Amino acid sequence: MSMQHKSIKARAAECINARAEGAMRRLPGSMVLAVALLHPGAVLAGKLSLNSGTRQVILLEMYTSQGCSSCPPAERWLNEYVGDDDLWTRIVPIVFHVDYWDYIGWKDPYASVAYGERQRDYARNGKTRTVYTPGLFNNGREWRGWTLRMDPRASSREPGNLSATIEDGHVSAAFEAMQGKPGELHVALLGFDIETKVERGENRNSTLAQEFVVLAHEAGLSSDGHWELPMPAATAAAGRYGVAVWVSEPGKPTPLQATGGWLEPESGG
Repeated sequence: MSMQHKSIKARAAECINARAEGAMRRLPGSMVLAVALLHPGAVLAGKLSLNSGTRQVILLEMYTSQGCSSCPPAERWLNEYVGDDDLWTRIVPIVFHVDYWDYIGWKDPYASVAYGERQRDYARNGKTRTVYTPGLFNNGREWRGWTLRMDPRASSREPGNLSATIEDGHVSAAFEAMQGKPGELHVALLGFDIETKVERGENRNSTLAQEFVVLAHEAGLSSDGHWELPMPAATAAAGRYGVAVWVSEPGKPTPLQATGGWLEPESGG
């Protein structure tokens, strides 16, 4: 499914924050308590250290919608990476749910205006002609190989090591290869083992199993290749959690380097 490229005035980060705050305001008291328990510390026990290595890791981005009948086959293909030996070391898949198909009958609970805006950034930067779902990008380049069940080709670039440490609800990261140039760090909390019964729209009466779902996203600028950011807080529950971290040039969606890993929950969290 595709749609014409259009501009949205709201900034991506503002959209994410507004979505989270709005969701909290709309929920009844018992649900607010449940969501409040999904603070960053509740999905991570102890300290997590990540390193990409010097060779470029594939950041495989999918743009999808629960209201899109063309998306489930692509999602099933991507879901197989959960058990792949190269997960987190060679490839980091992430799935952004967009909201621009909500109007056709089903409101995707994981969708955000900000995620559709990121996809439009690729169009504005000349990386794709149209905005559509399922849309995939391999390190910032439009990629359709999933239709042939192909794995993305590994990059031969060596941009340098991206390191990140997550502890006590904070992310500390460094990418020395910036060499004094400004850079933008992105941190996405990923949800796994998610199942949704779709009651309306193109996928009505279907139960969708989805992995690598971006539940929350934070981004921050740095002038020296070092960052301190809050760990994104989940606004929806999942059976398991992971994290993706990547760095890009300011104002450009194309990743320079990426890393990621599983978040082991606190006992009883």
